[in-house]
Amino acid sequence: MLHHAGSNKVVVLCHGFAACKDDSIMIDLAAALTKQGISAFRFDFSGNGPVISYLYQEKYDVTAIVGHSKGGSVVVLYASIYGDAHMVVNLSGQFYLEKGIEECLGKEFMDRINKEGYIDVMNESASLSISKECRFFTVHGSADKIIPVEDAYEFARLVTNHKLHVIKRANHGYTSHRKQLCDAVINCITSNEEIEEDWEGI
Repeated sequence: MLHHAGSNKVVVLCHGFAACKDDSIMIDLAAALTKQGISAFRFDFSGNGPVISYLYQEKYDVTAIVGHSKGGSVVVLYASIYGDAHMVVNLSGQFYLEKGIEECLGKEFMDRINKEGYIDVMNESASLSISKECRFFTVHGSADKIIPVEDAYEFARLVTNHKLHVIKRANHGYTSHRKQLCDAVINCITSNEEIEEDWEGI
């Protein structure tokens, strides 16, 4: 679903495991982005083809790819494989993928991995192969009990051109910290400043 803000710049939003494009996090992020004049595209993983290449064909400028939870893991892998992402925003993404790979990424993604050969049990090789030109942001809640904040520090340790923003006391769904989440994502996307490694926010 495209939220058009009158600009050809678009941010792709990828939902988490057992969620969908209508997840409240995706809806709130889309609303926050369009309020800033940035178009947003949210979609369901199942039944969709190559969304990003479709947007490029339609002459959209994909400014950033944002993923929450499973979506965070997927955008990291996408950036490492395709190399055309200008910016990745990883929201509470999983670094240690051995904790339920299929549950995290879904059967369709695993079928592709099995067909193409293998997957590293960690995002380490994916993280290291992301282009240095790609701006990489991680946002994570310090009280996340589903994917611990330690995973965020692993991304910060390994990814070049990386900025980390930890939201204190936020859980995995940012239930009581939705505004802080939206503000952090907007700041990431609209910031033109050079990224400082391992910067930690509120």
